[in-house]
Amino acid sequence: MIEPAKLFQLSGGQKRRKLALTFGALERDIAGIAEKGTEYSFKNMPRAEYTRKITEILLQDPKLDKAASDELRRLLDEKPFDELRVCNCARNHLLALIGTFPAEWDLVIAPHESPVDENGVVKARRFYPGICVYAEDIRSPFNIGSIFRTAEGMGAEKVYVSPFCVDPEQPRAVRSGMGCIETMGYERVPLEALPEDMPVFALETGGTPIEEFKFPERGICIIGSEELGVSPQALSRADYGRVSIPMTGLKASLNVGVAFGILMQKWVESLMRGERG
Repeated sequence: MIEPAKLFQLSGGQKRRKLALTFGALERDIAGIAEKGTEYSFKNMPRAEYTRKITEILLQDPKLDKAASDELRRLLDEKPFDELRVCNCARNHLLALIGTFPAEWDLVIAPHESPVDENGVVKARRFYPGICVYAEDIRSPFNIGSIFRTAEGMGAEKVYVSPFCVDPEQPRAVRSGMGCIETMGYERVPLEALPEDMPVFALETGGTPIEEFKFPERGICIIGSEELGVSPQALSRADYGRVSIPMTGLKASLNVGVAFGILMQKWVESLMRGERG
């Protein structure tokens, strides 16, 4: 955090970048997930007052358009004062001024029940053992980033990628993955190298409707390329079967990342029913 008086000494570009980082740190502090050393610590000023002061500094920026200014002024006048919403709106208006995607600046990690050390730092993420995905020949870096983000968020243990899948560490993949590629890790393997002791099934048209499909307690789901879907070889390897998402639209087509998200939700629901007995 930086004292409001020091912000006035910065130039326009420096001030905007510092404000964007400060609002992001405040968001995490308000949510109770501040990184060690970035907690709000000004003892002579309540955090809500600090938030107001730096928002007022942003309102003096000549490049801030009227719509953004009006929104921030309205939020400052609202009762009760919603610190988190003010910080989030201010940060995103700043990023628009800077010309930077939010994902290029920070990742707000949701509170969860993963084990933490004595400093509150997550030691290991919580996941469902044996829940894996095999991304076969995904070509779009944005799609592979989205797949990693869904896999991490929904509790998959591991992501396998095929030899011709786009590099998950490609900058656009990293950006859309929002930090989850580094968190998950991955293994690049050919189809024939997938573990022999795990059920393998494919997400593809012409299979069992997802509401009727009996998901395994552990296994590997194959998702195919954006243009061609799951290859014939991969369908042959899917010894546990094929699951499909029923659709009624004229095109009857979903983005591969969206389809994977629907599948993971259903798989997790099945696992949770099993846990409840």
